[in-house]
Amino acid sequence: MKTIVTYWIAVSFICIQGVQASDDFIILQSTTSIQNSGLYEKIIPSFERITGVRVKIVAVGTGQALHNAANCNGDVVIVHSPVDEQTFIESGFGIQPHDLMYNQFVIVGPSSDPLGIKNIPSVFGAFHRFLEGQAPFVSRGDDSGTHKKELEIWSSISARPQGSWYLEVGSGMGAALNIAVGIGGYTLTDIGTWLNFRNKQNHDVLLRGGQELFNQYGIILVSPNHCPLVKAELAGQFLEWMISPKGQQLIRDYRIEDINLFYPNAKKRIE
Repeated sequence: MKTIVTYWIAVSFICIQGVQASDDFIILQSTTSIQNSGLYEKIIPSFERITGVRVKIVAVGTGQALHNAANCNGDVVIVHSPVDEQTFIESGFGIQPHDLMYNQFVIVGPSSDPLGIKNIPSVFGAFHRFLEGQAPFVSRGDDSGTHKKELEIWSSISARPQGSWYLEVGSGMGAALNIAVGIGGYTLTDIGTWLNFRNKQNHDVLLRGGQELFNQYGIILVSPNHCPLVKAELAGQFLEWMISPKGQQLIRDYRIEDINLFYPNAKKRIE
């Protein structure tokens, strides 16, 4: 009898431990560009080994990621639209905002470059050329950080693109790139996704650089005051690890073709 009781106590302990272990995860609402770049596959396993906390990634456009987090469907967000991130915080949805890392947006297109984009010195001039030449241009059209940047550029030149040459696809960056390559069109993308993209075919980066193409990523905790069930402690561990010297070094070390995809610049933002 004693043996049976001991057995059931042991089984019960294992089951309880299993339930507790199953709670050791956080949900990261993330922009697709980081997922598409391959960065998470390189750095998150290190965090999981050290802490035992699993990270479940929901990769969507920045707008959708912030919307999901505001609806308490996440514990932490990593996105790249500083204006929308500030609105998220001021609305009481997020706390402890930090700069995390940066890279740049680039314009890619067919290497034959029928519009001569690579000879234009600024992104504003390039977008004027798109309007004039009306070669196919693929817009993500999905409220992502990249889409917001594109709309910001159009607004800066007081233009509203329309016509059969302008394709709003409502898709992630990888899908948008596949469409651009398939139709021989141009598009705006983050450099990280482009470097990890495997279907470049005859497409190249045609324009890069300049402050207007700077691409800052931020990390923000979902507020426990707004979402009482948020896993604040575990999410806090993840944030602290990402901005730590170790996390920042792993970001710095991630390279493709000997090119950095991201540059770490962790810094606390003013809330």
